[in-house]
Amino acid sequence: MLPVETDPAAASLPLHLVAAADLPGFLRQRAADQAGFLEASGFTAKAGELRLLPGPGGLAGAVLGLGAARAVGASPWPYGSLAFSLPEDSLWHLEETGREEAVALGWCLGAYRFTRYRSAARRPARLQLKGEQGRALATARAAWRVRDLINTPAADLGPEELAAAVTAIGKTHQAEVEIVEGPALAEGFPAIAAVGAGSHRAPRVALLRWGREGDPLVALCGKGVVFDTGGLDLKSAEGMRRMKKDMGGAAILIGLAELIMTLDLPVRLLLAVGCVENSISDRAFRPSDVIRTRAGLAVEIGNTDAEGRLVLADLLRYAGEQEPAWMIDAATLTGAARQALGPDLPALFSNDDSMADSLLAAGLQVADPMWRMPLHDGYASWLDSSVADINNVAARPMAGAVVAALFLRKFVPEHIRWSHLDLYAWNDVARPGRPEGGEAQAMRALHVGLEKLISGDKGPAAVSKPAPRHTK
Repeated sequence: MLPVETDPAAASLPLHLVAAADLPGFLRQRAADQAGFLEASGFTAKAGELRLLPGPGGLAGAVLGLGAARAVGASPWPYGSLAFSLPEDSLWHLEETGREEAVALGWCLGAYRFTRYRSAARRPARLQLKGEQGRALATARAAWRVRDLINTPAADLGPEELAAAVTAIGKTHQAEVEIVEGPALAEGFPAIAAVGAGSHRAPRVALLRWGREGDPLVALCGKGVVFDTGGLDLKSAEGMRRMKKDMGGAAILIGLAELIMTLDLPVRLLLAVGCVENSISDRAFRPSDVIRTRAGLAVEIGNTDAEGRLVLADLLRYAGEQEPAWMIDAATLTGAARQALGPDLPALFSNDDSMADSLLAAGLQVADPMWRMPLHDGYASWLDSSVADINNVAARPMAGAVVAALFLRKFVPEHIRWSHLDLYAWNDVARPGRPEGGEAQAMRALHVGLEKLISGDKGPAAVSKPAPRHTK
């Protein structure tokens, strides 16, 4: 439950936000004992600096330093530590105006703890809402859902349970949900069936459809590999340690779909999640196997640990058949993207410059950044196969994230505007607003980016020819 109070009459304490340049004026407005206390304690309003203010009854309020950030911004991170820095279960209201959305979002994101297996060590402080913060709360709830999904171990989150998460949000929002499994999966999504053949937990595809006729169609395709052993090309123990998060792309798009429906974005939505486990058994697919795909392309398996792109290949082909205005996939796809950009910057690939620009601008606007990488045609031949239409890995050990994106592009119709996100979906260390563990990385950027795209383009009929592909 989010740590907020909606009763405006509930007794609460004031929280002041002060930029360093505004500190002298703020001190002049305080009672002498409070101003004296702040000066004596060395408070300089540097970013993240928090002081409790004394009063006749003991505690009279608190002040949070913003450093040089005098301007109102959309970043939630300056407020991400408040829920556990203020006294346990205390109730606070924001004194200043103009930052309500960012404060509410940062407060709630910072209050998240994964409590499925043990209780939280303490209760967070609560924020009293004055005014409308529905957008912030919807975003926080979606982010909590994403984090819960990613943090849940694979023993308790198999393909069936991941598909059930899609069903759950569909039921809440009166969306149509279809689960494809068994013979229908083998026929319609053969690459996904091949990836999941080695597990005793059967693979499936969860399809959610929502929206009104006449609105543009947005297709979201998520890699939902609930655990990745690497298959017969077995990962090392260290490489396997966090593989419960290999369904992070699917979780993030489930959260995005929930947010789109909660805030009633004027789109028709297709969410396609490939729910599968890459495991080892006598039924597992093998290096050198040639597998079918929905697109009709035969894929030689150069490495069974490059399974995520096989899952997405079928999903992208299916989504492309529906003629969406925009198509987005998200996946924890390559270690190469992390080597290039680190854990905090998802790699964005796109065949359309205007779409990429909207998503990148949105990421900067809401402090959820991405970095664009090239679809460099010069590397496409690295995926050539002598026995099939394409190999699932390159013949050369370089540019792994680019090559993976080029593989996916093979399954995207050229006239469809498409963006691919190769992301980490995890916080290695705790920071304000970002506890260690699963993270809804890029979810907020994608939501705001889609809003930007929709505001300038109202329907599939306006789909333009993609920008020329990068060649250098």
